[in-house]
Amino acid sequence: MGQPTFLKQHPSSTLAEIAALTKAHLVDAARAEQRISGLASLVEAGPPHIVFFDNLRYAEQLAQTRAGACLLSERFETIAPPHVAVLRSADPFQAFVTLARELHADVLRPPSWFAGDAIAPSAVIHPTAHLEDDVTVDPLAVIGPGAEIGAGSAIGSGAVIGPNVRIGRECDVGAGTTIQFALIGNNVLIHPGCHIGQDGFGFVFRAGRQLKVPQTGRVLIQNDVEIGAGTTIDRGSLRDTVIGEGTKIDNQVQIGHNVTVGRHCVLAAKVALGGSLTVGDYVALGAGVGVNNHVTIGDGAQITAMSGVKDDVPARGRWGGFFAKPTRQWFREILAVERLARDGAPGAASAKAEGEGDE
Repeated sequence: MGQPTFLKQHPSSTLAEIAALTKAHLVDAARAEQRISGLASLVEAGPPHIVFFDNLRYAEQLAQTRAGACLLSERFETIAPPHVAVLRSADPFQAFVTLARELHADVLRPPSWFAGDAIAPSAVIHPTAHLEDDVTVDPLAVIGPGAEIGAGSAIGSGAVIGPNVRIGRECDVGAGTTIQFALIGNNVLIHPGCHIGQDGFGFVFRAGRQLKVPQTGRVLIQNDVEIGAGTTIDRGSLRDTVIGEGTKIDNQVQIGHNVTVGRHCVLAAKVALGGSLTVGDYVALGAGVGVNNHVTIGDGAQITAMSGVKDDVPARGRWGGFFAKPTRQWFREILAVERLARDGAPGAASAKAEGEGDE
């Protein structure tokens, strides 16, 4: 049985063309017409492939690679094997990404899973919904009354778009996603299995039982946001839940009601944001970070993976740990505990000796 090919096969490029695209310098000009047909890792590459190298940790892999060419910085040129054509770059990974985006532009936005470019016959679209031109709706998607979807957008199979939802232009909604109580900007990419606009978690305990607090807000997602698979974003209880322009959210992130996430933030997998907190612009939250309700994280702050945040974090703060604190303080405390475990508490040995004497 033949192996499936998931990506389009693109024509090969010469090293001269790659150097021009990536603004790299081909060290051996005699190899300008050598052709490259794909990208690969150092370990898996063969003669038709180009790789990148920017970390001495992988020097052994570079020495053993069978790649035809490598993007690397000037300080690493001397360790490249003779058979590898060297393209010198100040930022090899950025150059590699530039090339990857050129070769595989078709995967920057997911295509229709059914190779469609129109509305599938099995899609269910309410008569009062409005779809602009060039909207793709895959089989079994459901679009509710009063919903509006902008030109060039695509709705995946089995997705459900609730009443009066607004989705802008050039958006992608992944298969199995549900969206309600939401206004979504342009060029928003929502991966499969997301749930946006459902009730926030709001209850008050009275007379021996939990009473549900009505969740009457919305979710506002601004332009150029990307939301990873399996992520959930609750609508607000009173104020709206807001995701700022250009923010990128990884898989399986939970964003509670009334949360405001600023512009151009990065939220890695398994981040959990409690209700009514505020995340500033350009904030980076590592994988597994949990943030308590009503906390404010200032612009440009970075939180280390697996940290628990219960206090406000200042702008440009670098925090980590459980509970999170400035990373320098956190590291000092870890080292102090390690020394204590290794060497024992000061005076512990003499105190033990005195106690044994008393017996």
